[in-house]
Amino acid sequence: MILTFLIIASTVLFSMAAFRQPQLMYKYNFNAFQIVHRKQWYRLFTPVFLHANWEHLIFNMLSLFFFAPVVESQLGSIMFLIIYAGAAIASSIPDLIKHKNDYAYNALGASGAVSAIIFTSILLNPTSKIMLMLIPIPIPAVLFGLLYLAYSAYMSKRNLDNIGHNAHFWGAIFGFVFPILLYPQLLQSFFHQLLY
Repeated sequence: MILTFLIIASTVLFSMAAFRQPQLMYKYNFNAFQIVHRKQWYRLFTPVFLHANWEHLIFNMLSLFFFAPVVESQLGSIMFLIIYAGAAIASSIPDLIKHKNDYAYNALGASGAVSAIIFTSILLNPTSKIMLMLIPIPIPAVLFGLLYLAYSAYMSKRNLDNIGHNAHFWGAIFGFVFPILLYPQLLQSFFHQLLY
C-alpha cells in the first residue's frame, strides 16, 4: 500500500499547490492543442496530479484509497503503477485526437487512472460489493461496472457538463483489458468467480 499512499500524497500536494497558484493548472493541464502542435507531451501525464477543486480531489483520492489496495496487493506495486500511469495516458488519447485543433479545450484530474484501478479491482474480485455514498445498498461489483460504463458513455455523448466522462470510460476499459493482455488467466478467474 506504500505506493498507493505515495500517489495520493503527491496528488494532494500538487493539487493544493495548483489551487494556490493557478498558473500551474494552465501549465500542466491536458490541452490537446499544446500537446500536438507545441509538442508538450508531458501534458499527457501531468493532469493526473491536478484537480479542479477540493470535491474533485477528495472524490478521486477516496476512490483510489478504497480500490487501489486490492490491485496493489494482488498484482504488486510495479503492476499497479503501470496500470495507473498507463491509464492516465491511454484515457486521454481519444480526447487528444478529438480536440487536437481546439486550443481552448482543457482537462485535468486523475479520473481516467482511478477508473482503471476500480475496474482492475472489479476484474480481480467481480463478486465483491460496492456501496456508494448516496445509495447505501451494496451493489455487486460487476453490476456497478456495467452501470458505470453505460453512464459514462451516455454522458460523454450528451456532453452537458465539464466532466471528462470520455476519460472515465476509456480508463475503465483500459483497467479491465490491459491486465488480461498481460495475464490471460485473469479472465478465466473472473468468469470462474462469477459462475461458481
